[in-house]
Amino acid sequence: MSWPIVVDSVAALRAQIREWRQAGQRIAMVPTMGALHDGHISLVRVALERAERCVVSIFVNPTQFAPTEDLDKYPRQLARDLDRLREAGAHLAFTPPVAEMYPAGFATKVSVGGPSAGLESDFRPAFFDGVAIVVTKLFLQAAPDCAVFGEKDYQQLCVVRQLCRDLDLPVEIIDAPTVRDSHGLAMSSRNAYLSEAELDVARKLNAVLRQTAASLASGADETGATSAATEALIRAGFRKVDYVAAREAVTLAPWRRDRDGRLLAAVWLGTTRLIDNVAIAPA
Repeated sequence: MSWPIVVDSVAALRAQIREWRQAGQRIAMVPTMGALHDGHISLVRVALERAERCVVSIFVNPTQFAPTEDLDKYPRQLARDLDRLREAGAHLAFTPPVAEMYPAGFATKVSVGGPSAGLESDFRPAFFDGVAIVVTKLFLQAAPDCAVFGEKDYQQLCVVRQLCRDLDLPVEIIDAPTVRDSHGLAMSSRNAYLSEAELDVARKLNAVLRQTAASLASGADETGATSAATEALIRAGFRKVDYVAAREAVTLAPWRRDRDGRLLAAVWLGTTRLIDNVAIAPA
């Protein structure tokens, strides 16, 4: 058989999952919006280490985009994505159309509290509700044993963990480290929007965050350190900084020095918005 199997309906997905279940095989899922890069492929590799079968969803989810965001121009390159999944060894690609996921009359919402508060939600208020409904649907459709999410979208990772705990979804959430280029820039589908000059600026984001996290771990004042980071990013050439914030690593509550922390940031380069995060060691 040629991998991956490609299906675009829930019925076909469930039929294949049922066959694998009957064979006693463990199933891992990697939810994506396509435009696959090395970061996504690293998630597939983690999935293949944790299960006999790897399902990758490719679905540009409209419910997590605000009207002013880049839904229409979000990169879509299915043939290339399938080639990458074939090379990586994924077993199934689920590529549903919007009407399959959100048919006429669809009216249900899923809203997660806790770690969804603040940060991204302050600037993209509908985002995590959109993530929550599509992840819930994918988990009910594919019924995976585990699912792999990258630390690059750290708040999303925390929200998905909360979702599974609160709704008793029997899916183990596995986190995978952020994949970066040789200059430290986190892999992102939106990097494709950047010019060469903008890429040079973008690569400074992680360096500023690492320096700031080290300062915080060494006892620097939190407000002063995050303000200095914001100023450094503007000087580096970023058009706007939405936030630089320290949070407790598990709950995303306000950071306490005696606990593992996370420093998260969202910045703008031209019309492109980038996010990144790094760990803060406890005192």
